[in-house]
Amino acid sequence: MPEELDELVRHPKTSRPGEPMRPHNMVCFGCGEQSPRGLHLEMFAGEGFSVVAEMPVEHWMEGGPGVIHGGILSSAFDDVMGMTPRLIGPAAVTVHLQVDFMRPIPVGETLHLRAEILGKQGRKIYTEGVAHLGDPTTPVARAHGIFVTIDARKHFAEHVERSARADEFKAGKPQV
Repeated sequence: MPEELDELVRHPKTSRPGEPMRPHNMVCFGCGEQSPRGLHLEMFAGEGFSVVAEMPVEHWMEGGPGVIHGGILSSAFDDVMGMTPRLIGPAAVTVHLQVDFMRPIPVGETLHLRAEILGKQGRKIYTEGVAHLGDPTTPVARAHGIFVTIDARKHFAEHVERSARADEFKAGKPQV
């Protein structure tokens, strides 16, 4: 992360600490309520520039015998960390994601995720995520990500036709 960072200012229209965060997209694999096969993460604004979520580790998420698949965990981190830019306003997309798997995460447990913005420089937003199984002093995984702010309408313009909700995006109803 660069030494010289921009000042972080919480957007006046973002969720307040403890309030739910609006999904990226109603059919988003991570947080979309209408995603047929998604994680259905409910995220809440935290203090400062953080977002928190809980995720039951279900049998369909299994990778190794009795434990979560690393790709599912990576998706959860990507989505929770990807929600943090909304705390400061701009839409942003993932350009780098690194996950450190520290302990097995058993099926049947509840995974607690917390992400926060570490800093911002220009369009780059640096984030960190931590996951635990109920004891924040014993993390089971950590992640670092870099997100880049975008103009969402321009960024997704050539792909919106492929969305399950293309008509609504073209009509300008949901935001990404």
